[in-house]
Amino acid sequence: MLKVAIVGASGYTGVELIRLLLNHPHIEIACVTSRQNAGMRITSVFPSLLGRIDLQFDPVDVDLIIRKADFIFTALPHKAAMTVVPDLLKAGKKVVDLSADYRLHDVDVYEAWYDKHTSPELLEEAVYGLPELFRDQVRKARLVANPGCYPTSVALGLAPLLEKGLVDLQTLIIDSKSGTSGAGRSAKVGSLYCEVNEGFKAYGVASHRHTPEIEQTLGHLAGQAVQVSFTPHLLPVSRGILSTCYASLRQPMDTAALQQLYAQRYAGEPFVRVHPEGDLPNILHVRGSNCCNIGVVSDPRTGRAIIVSVIDNLLKGAASQAVQNMNLMQGWEEDSGLKDLPLYP
Repeated sequence: MLKVAIVGASGYTGVELIRLLLNHPHIEIACVTSRQNAGMRITSVFPSLLGRIDLQFDPVDVDLIIRKADFIFTALPHKAAMTVVPDLLKAGKKVVDLSADYRLHDVDVYEAWYDKHTSPELLEEAVYGLPELFRDQVRKARLVANPGCYPTSVALGLAPLLEKGLVDLQTLIIDSKSGTSGAGRSAKVGSLYCEVNEGFKAYGVASHRHTPEIEQTLGHLAGQAVQVSFTPHLLPVSRGILSTCYASLRQPMDTAALQQLYAQRYAGEPFVRVHPEGDLPNILHVRGSNCCNIGVVSDPRTGRAIIVSVIDNLLKGAASQAVQNMNLMQGWEEDSGLKDLPLYP
C-alpha cells in the first residue's frame, strides 16, 4: 500500500481527497495536515467521514510529512505550496500540487497574476496534470501541477478544435459559471447564503487569475500564443462548472460533423463523455464524479462553434483529477478509485 499525505486537508478539496482515497485499492492515508485544525480529529471537522477514518490533523511540518508518507498531495493556497514542495521533492517524494504555484511555466506571468515565486527552478519541470492532453508526461513526472477548475473545463472543451486548427484564434470567448464551493470553505461575505441564494453574478471580469492558465494550455494546443475573453460567473449552487466556449470556424462545419470530431477525439477516454447531436450537458450530469461532459453546436448563421463543457469543480476540477494523476504517476489503472458514476439528482 502506498502511504499518502494530504497537506492542507481541511477544505472542500481536502475532504474530497480523503473520501476518494479511503476507497482507493492501493492507498493508505498516513498523514493529513491543517494549520487551523492541528490536533483535532478529522471526523470532528468532517462528520461525513465518521466510521471511516480515525486520524487527527497534524501540523504542517515538512519533516513529519516526509517521515509518514511517500506520495504527497498539497492542497494549500497559492504561495503556501511553494514553501513545502521543494523540500518534499528533495526528500525523493512524488507530489501532486493542487495550488496555482506550478501551473504557469513563465515565472514573470506567475508573478504578474499572483505573487513572487520562491522556487522558479521547478516551473520547467512541473507537468501540467490534464491527463487527456498530457498523459505521457504525467506518467514520468515527480511533480504534477493539478489544473484549475475553469481551465480544465475550457481545455477539454476546445482541445479538438485547436488541435486540428479549425477555428480563428482571435475569436475565442469563454463564458463560465461555477458553484460557490469554488470559493473555498473559509467564510467570505460574497459566498454567504444570503449573498448567493437567488442571485447570479459575473466576477473577475477581464481579470480572473485562471486567464493565463487557460491561455497557456490553449496556446500549447494551437501551437502559438492565444488570447481569450474569459468571464466567470457565480451560480447559487454548491458545486459544478459549466463553460460555454465560442469560436469562429475557419470552414463550414455542421453540428453532426462537429459532434463526430469530438466523439473521435475522446473515444476511449474514461472520463470525457461527448453528448449525441442535439443534446447538451447539465452540471447535474457530472456531480460527484471525475467526468467531463461535452455538448457541441454549430451555428450556421454566425459561423461559430459553440461548445458546452461541464465538470464537478471539486472533483475533475480538483480532487479526483489529482487522484487520476497519481494513478498515472504510479503506473496503476487510470480509473483506480474513480469508477463511481455521477450522483443523480
